[in-house]
Amino acid sequence: MNHWDVVVIGAGAAGLMCAIAAGQRGRRVLVLERANKPGKKILMSGGGRCNFTNLYVEPENFLSENPHFCKSALSRYSQWDFIDLVCQHGIGYHEKTLGQLFCDDSSKDILNMLLDEAEKAGVTLKTQCEITQVSFEGSYQLQTSEGEIKAESVVVASGGLSVPTLGGSDFGYQLAEQFGHTLVPLRPALVPFTFTDGFKLLSEKLSGVSVRARIHTEVDTKVGANEQSFLENILFTHRGLSGPAVLQISSYWREGLSVTVDLLPETNCQVFLTEQKQQQPKSMLRTVLSQLLPKKLVLELETMWWPEQAEKPLAELPELLLSGIADKIHGWKLKPSGTEGYRTAEVTLGGVDTNAISSKTMESLKQPGLYFVGEVLDVTGHLGGFNFQWAWASGVAAGQVA
Repeated sequence: MNHWDVVVIGAGAAGLMCAIAAGQRGRRVLVLERANKPGKKILMSGGGRCNFTNLYVEPENFLSENPHFCKSALSRYSQWDFIDLVCQHGIGYHEKTLGQLFCDDSSKDILNMLLDEAEKAGVTLKTQCEITQVSFEGSYQLQTSEGEIKAESVVVASGGLSVPTLGGSDFGYQLAEQFGHTLVPLRPALVPFTFTDGFKLLSEKLSGVSVRARIHTEVDTKVGANEQSFLENILFTHRGLSGPAVLQISSYWREGLSVTVDLLPETNCQVFLTEQKQQQPKSMLRTVLSQLLPKKLVLELETMWWPEQAEKPLAELPELLLSGIADKIHGWKLKPSGTEGYRTAEVTLGGVDTNAISSKTMESLKQPGLYFVGEVLDVTGHLGGFNFQWAWASGVAAGQVA
């Protein structure tokens, strides 16, 4: 039997959610997955605990050339709807920070929940199935490693280019272009920065050191982008910078631009240093700064910013010097040479241009019966469960009509 009502390409978060919604309507649904297992990205997400949604989902948490596109689906299938499903399955979860919800035990709980729901909805899942060609003549014909498959509707849920080891590919983009869609330029997002200048040596020495900081983008006058900033941890690595604040800002950064790091975003460093000079005149600058920042980091800053005065007590340091150091701590300008690329990027920025997609149903406005959901579309969430919520919401929107 090779004729189906709906064929979903991709057994990730969006694909499984779409299949469930379609199956619950009595549609005969087949999900095709080229990997050997479904939901590989779900399993590795959140350090194996799956940051499955966020308590504070707003359209502002998503990047798209059409910022209004995501609103309809997100409002009709909200984080509360998904949390209800999680609770129905008795899955324990907790809030980590900033509204991020994680499984208490394992990402497997979320994947098993989706597979259970799919089974209940009568969905058929085939893994290790390669699709070589898709054509349309009244209905869709898919040439696959399992032979020819026919379908009334096809849902593209094949994800993006990120983490190719987990099945990331350009299949969905190629299919979109085949049926007349254009792509918003693709690039890796939620990805660590790399450096080739002197900062690389510093980051190698500090590898593993983490500090709470605010990171800003430089205003890009060419594209008229506004300054963005995020206040979370940054992590020094052998290649450069990572950590939540860096991953967030990477979605807004453009090649050739600088970023500015405020190492003490919640302290007025100049006021602090002036007070310390009065209260502890015999202390070294590195000693008082180590009350607020990791000692290893302070020693490297000392080598860069005040090597000649390193052995002088605070009493002997002029206010002008302390003021200059405070300015550098609040405005450390760094120029990434690039990012670690799709190999470690959590998502792909850009994708199928949403101007030719229905925001209500995710159906192509160019090709009837063809739908696009999840990461393949030009909708990219911030770090913190937003990309999963987009997968659930867009999947349901398509599954209710496909």
